[in-house]
Amino acid sequence: MKIALPSRQNLIDDHFGHCEYFTVFTIDNNKKEIVSQETVASPEGCGCKSNIAQTLSEMGVKFLLAGNMGEGAVNVLNNSGIEVLRGCSGDVKEVALNWINGFLVDSGDSCHEHEHGCHN
Repeated sequence: MKIALPSRQNLIDDHFGHCEYFTVFTIDNNKKEIVSQETVASPEGCGCKSNIAQTLSEMGVKFLLAGNMGEGAVNVLNNSGIEVLRGCSGDVKEVALNWINGFLVDSGDSCHEHEHGCHN
């Protein structure tokens, strides 16, 4: 199983649509440990309007662990077969390990400042 995390300098990027890259971890079949790690370049532009959901889905990503994102991005990812868990922060590997150990729950928080993504 694969999980993806929008990243900036090995930390969860709070702005899904503007992250530097995605960290993709492959988790063993028993969901107990990380067996590999790779990075995927972030497409230019807003995350929900790019092809990133399709790209991650084609790689076998089933979960995206994120800081915050708009409902449009959540819907695009869900429609590509990727479940989204929001409210994550910190080191990407620590977040992935916390998810593996069942310590993370979706915050339900969405960014509403713009209909297409999260901006400050």
